Amino acid sequence: MSNDPANENGSPLAEDGVCPTCGKPATARNRPFCSKRCADVDLQRWLSGVYVIPAVETDAGPDDPSTEDDRAV
Repeated sequence: MSNDPANENGSPLAEDGVCPTCGKPATARNRPFCSKRCADVDLQRWLSGVYVIPAVETDAGPDDPSTEDDRAV
């Protein structure tokens, strides 16, 4: 068990980094988070739309009828 006050749950620390949710040291069991709670908070942020990955939309794509040949058969 660790004597680190930031590691309240006594889990072994991960080799790298800190928890992206609260900033405490990450544990090996919950890496990159410090606890299951922080992992669940992060998941809820993704599911509720707080976190998003921006997408770039193009004007014309392969399904756009304006880019297809309009030759008569």
